[in-house]
This record gives sequence, C-alpha cells and structure tokens, in this order.
Amino acid sequence: METEGKLRLADVFVSISDPRQAGKVKHDLVELLVLAVNAVLVGADTFVEVELWAKEKLDWLRGYLKLKAGIPSHDTFGRLFGLIDPTQFEVAFRRWVGSILPVLGADAVVAIDGKSSRRTGKVDATPLHLVSAFAAGAGLVLGQRATAAKSNEKTAIPELLATLALEGCIVTLDAMGTQTNIAQAIRNRGAHYVLALKDNQPNLADSLRDFFAQFKAAPDRTPHAMSETVEKDHGRIETRRCYAFDQLACLHQPEQWPDLKSFAVIESQREIKGKTTLEHRYYLSSLAPDADRVSRAIRDHWSIEHGSRLSPPFMAETSETKRNMEPKAPQDCIEESPAFRQG
Repeated sequence: METEGKLRLADVFVSISDPRQAGKVKHDLVELLVLAVNAVLVGADTFVEVELWAKEKLDWLRGYLKLKAGIPSHDTFGRLFGLIDPTQFEVAFRRWVGSILPVLGADAVVAIDGKSSRRTGKVDATPLHLVSAFAAGAGLVLGQRATAAKSNEKTAIPELLATLALEGCIVTLDAMGTQTNIAQAIRNRGAHYVLALKDNQPNLADSLRDFFAQFKAAPDRTPHAMSETVEKDHGRIETRRCYAFDQLACLHQPEQWPDLKSFAVIESQREIKGKTTLEHRYYLSSLAPDADRVSRAIRDHWSIEHGSRLSPPFMAETSETKRNMEPKAPQDCIEESPAFRQG
C-alpha cells in the first residue's frame, strides 16, 4: 500500500471529485479507488475479480484502510468507474506512478501504440480505440488518449505527446504514426523519433527500398553501420541485422521530415526446419546512423506488444530544418557519407 518516501495511492486519489450523492454514499471514494487499483496490480481484470480479491484479503486490507462498510459489490465498483472523471483519475494515477518510478532517462524508449478495446460496454457498440504511450523499459503506460477509430490516431498522437515529459527519450511509432506533423511534435518535446515506414508513404518507401536493393548488390561501396543479433529457440534460428544509413539525398523529399538524420532497415532471416524466409522493415529516425542504438529502440517497441503493462485501471471501459538539396536518382546514391569512413 505504501512505499517508503513515496506517495501513497490515498494521497493522490483525494484530488478526485466524488460524483455520488452525498446522502447515499456507503463506501469512501478513496478507499474504493485504492481497493480497485491494488486488485488490478495483482492481476484482477474485471470488477467481479476486484470484489473477490478484496473479500479474500479483507483482514490484510484493514491494516491500511478502515472499510467500515466492508467490501463493495462488483456492481458498486462498476457504477463508480462509470461516473468518475477519467481525466482526473488518470492525472492522479500518473502522479502516483511518477513518485515510485525514476524519471525517464536519456535514450529511454517510449513506444506509442494503438489498440481497440474489447471491453467497451454495449454489445453492438463501436470498439473504443486507445492510443497509449508505454515506457518500454518499465512496461508502464505513461498516458492514453481514446479515439472513435484507428484512423483518428493521427490527431490523438500529438495530443498525447503534448502531455508527456520526453526530454532525451526516443519515441517509436508504427506506420500509422509516420507523419511529418507527428515527427515535429516529438522533436518539440525534446525527444528523438524512430518511425516505421510502410506504403502509407509510398514514394518515400519506394525510394528507401530502391536504395537498399542497390546497397545489397554492392554493400562495400556504401558506408553504413550494422548490428546483428541471433536468437535460437525450439529449432528456429532468427538472425536480425540492422543497417543504418545517412544518405538522405537518396530518399524522396527528405527535407519534409524535421531533423531527419538517418534511415534504417531491419533484415530478419528465419530458419525453421530447413526453410529460410527473409523480411525487411524500414524506418526513419532523427538519431544519428547508429545501428546499435536504432535497433535497441526498435526491439523495445516490439517488446511492448508481448510484455506486461501497468496502466490506469478500467479507463478503457469508461469511456525546422529544411535542406536545400536536390534529390538524386537511386543509381547515384552509392556514395561516401560524412558520418562514415570506408575501410
């Protein structure tokens, strides 16, 4: 319940307005919220599970809370979380989390990811789409914004970024977030970006693919950085190579991307039962062409899809610099780059 020298949950939840009628209140608001959050932290996923956990741990809980009226029913929890202001709850929860975790350090990866919630109330309701910012190293949700559809991520992401302290961090996004205004929003927060590139930017993606195809035909002619990792598991061997480049003039209109410094290709080679497959993923970045640094940020982003995340409980259920440079044709792009030296 309490971390020495840190804020308690009860300390931050007193700032939340109680939406219930004062004369009909049986359970203390702060105690209800503390119960719910602690239940979620140990694995409860529904209001029924919150109630069952709290009843099982009643004696222990009374060492910290009064609980004069005992444990509320799951319906009481559900009604309460349907009434409280989700913004107030998120601000309070993030304040508590910020007191028990260290400030994000330099190069900490913040992954922006969008998911549709499966628990949005009515059977025929449109699923609620949440855009979340994850501190990849801590498995922690730093903030969320709800949108009516995945297509609205483009507007929700800048709004979310504006609420976060990102100085010195690396922000990673999938292709939906690869937009020039989002890149600018990240740089405005003092952070670097690593953006996945797919066919939502067709000309840019084609120019990068063309460049990489020529590079693979004669890799010794093109200065680059490269890092490699190998994973072996149950008969599967996966080799991932990250190639980083700074030949920006070879890309389609690179001057549109704020502070663009490099682009990268992740080449994944999988060997399973004698069969080999090859896959390529493409990225833009404001980082220097450092393959180790870029690949670590990309791996941390991927880990978010499979790792555990601590987020504000139940909220899904309640509702610069432009370069004067002429782009070169792909065949002219195999050249020495200022950031590398051959040999």
